[in-house]
Amino acid sequence: MIVLLREKGRITIPASIRKALGLREGDRLHLSVEKGAIILKPERIVTAREIKGIIGPAEVKIEEVEEALGRVLS
Repeated sequence: MIVLLREKGRITIPASIRKALGLREGDRLHLSVEKGAIILKPERIVTAREIKGIIGPAEVKIEEVEEALGRVLS
């Protein structure tokens, strides 16, 4: 997918990409450069409401939380 670099380095992330990743206005993105490519990754802030019901008395691995959130956002 091609996007246009606008004044002051601005780009628009297409709606289909925002929807696929569950991105909303105000979300923070981590930007990095890897092997000559620009990488944008959503900064996920987990709220208690999002993880309600998956935390029990036992320890929960972060991978389990991320997987559960992936199912919710899909």
